[in-house]
Amino acid sequence: MSRTSLQDLVIPYLTELYGKRGAAQYGDAFISLLEKYQGELQKRTIGKGVPLEQHTSILITYANSLIGEPGYPTLPLLQSFLHEYIGSAISTVHILPFFPSSSDDGFSVIDPTAVDPVFGTWEDIHALQNEYLLMVDFIANHLSRENRWIQGSLENDPLYKDFIIELEGDEDLSSVFRPRALPLLTKIGEKLVWTTFSSDQVDVNYHNPQVLLQMTEILLHYLDHGASVVRLDAVAFLWKELGTRCIHHPKTHAIIQFFSHIMSSLLPGSLLVTETNVPHRENISYFGNGHNEATMVYNFSLPPLVFHTFLSGDANALTSWAKTLTLPSNEVTFFNFLASHDGIGLMPVQDILSKSEIEAMAEHAKKQGGYISRRSESDGSTSPYELNINYFSALSDILEEESESLAIKRFIAASAIMIFFKGVPGIYIHSLIGSKNWSGAPSLSSQPRKINREKIEIQSLRNELSDPHSRRSVILKDMLVLLNIRKNEPALSPLADQEIIDTSNPGCFAFLRTTRNDAGNIGHLEELFVAVNISADPQRIPNLWSGATPEVVDLITNTTLTVSEHIQLMPYQVLALQRKE
Repeated sequence: MSRTSLQDLVIPYLTELYGKRGAAQYGDAFISLLEKYQGELQKRTIGKGVPLEQHTSILITYANSLIGEPGYPTLPLLQSFLHEYIGSAISTVHILPFFPSSSDDGFSVIDPTAVDPVFGTWEDIHALQNEYLLMVDFIANHLSRENRWIQGSLENDPLYKDFIIELEGDEDLSSVFRPRALPLLTKIGEKLVWTTFSSDQVDVNYHNPQVLLQMTEILLHYLDHGASVVRLDAVAFLWKELGTRCIHHPKTHAIIQFFSHIMSSLLPGSLLVTETNVPHRENISYFGNGHNEATMVYNFSLPPLVFHTFLSGDANALTSWAKTLTLPSNEVTFFNFLASHDGIGLMPVQDILSKSEIEAMAEHAKKQGGYISRRSESDGSTSPYELNINYFSALSDILEEESESLAIKRFIAASAIMIFFKGVPGIYIHSLIGSKNWSGAPSLSSQPRKINREKIEIQSLRNELSDPHSRRSVILKDMLVLLNIRKNEPALSPLADQEIIDTSNPGCFAFLRTTRNDAGNIGHLEELFVAVNISADPQRIPNLWSGATPEVVDLITNTTLTVSEHIQLMPYQVLALQRKE
């Protein structure tokens, strides 16, 4: 891009955020920064980005989810495990924050430009990138109180003046949205500073253009080190303005649009993902107009809805919600997931499920050894915000005295919905390898999210996977079957169409994925009918192709089925059906 083009990219956003005077004062600094990186990004030959329609699936993992001997870096272990067990079943690896940090398993970042030596080096990151696309966390809302910018601002260093948000303590903060039942302000030394998420995570001040400049360089640094997908963590809170809720501010959206424009201009094919654990209608606002903000938005309603579906044995809520899903353009899609490093968010379904249905999930999670995180309401009460529990554990023991094999079938059925659903699936490593609650996690009572952040000794994992009948081995094998179907079927492209099928049976959830394959200029309709029995009882649904074709192929078992007017499904069975040519 020419300097004039860069100017056209930068100045409108700076004007919107800081006015004409701010844009004039800081425009050259931003343009020079982009010029510094664009040449290097143009030289990238590996991981330049994959168009959205070609994306398959993303593995979510910490850099140290797998550990070895003390003192041995963990990133090479991760690469070895992926090479040995996973191969090309996934396209992208999302390594959760691998930077030096002071708390919250990496999300309190001390140095956002470095790799924590405990995990390895940038060379280890690049080695992974040689085999997979790389997804990196950009924690743009806050930094550790040990970060040098934060320290400089706390110590009145003029280089970092106004990098943090200082208050007097007598301001009216009653309208500020609180994601957790924790204090909004923290006293550090003589200063009272804004800390949305914890006393160790100090929010940066985007009212200062220098902060946006520094954060923009961090984004470019990640792209320069091979990131093809960037996840904006907790991004809804970027812009604070007293008298507002300080969430979803128009200037927050302007900053995301700025980041999105930079990525698409300097590294075409790169994808921006927003993480906003809020009600569905607020969440999808981060698609913008379908062209100017996130390429993918976390589908936060899916995990609790799938949990509710299997817990209740009733797919009606999931079916009704899925029918409402729309996208503003064919340039964007949902990032679908069930399990994550955080837990199962409940706010996204507060307008979809009843309070009693939400409480039923919370009670079951508690019975299964999980924790319930709560947030403050305006009337002073608290409500469930997040269930901190491993997803397999959450879906276990729904029936009295059930076998583990039945729980595994239920878990694979739930996973199949997420993997085949329209969008791009994100599979947490502990779901891929069949982990349960990490009940022995250190400081679990004070840090309940650790329950799903287990650190597994690699040789112990290999030993378990060597037993074909072990829980881990069975789940990994079944998950790889689903992921390889996902990778190979054109009808499961992120941009392929989806129709939710009303089976008139609440015991089943079903949808049809379709796309037109125009290879050789001959239009050919590719279809895949997915049907999932969400109950422990046999179910029957109408045959979607009754009268059109007597035989179909189930891609999961690779068998040919002869079906008539109805299709039979055994307990927790998943069918992925194609018409036989």
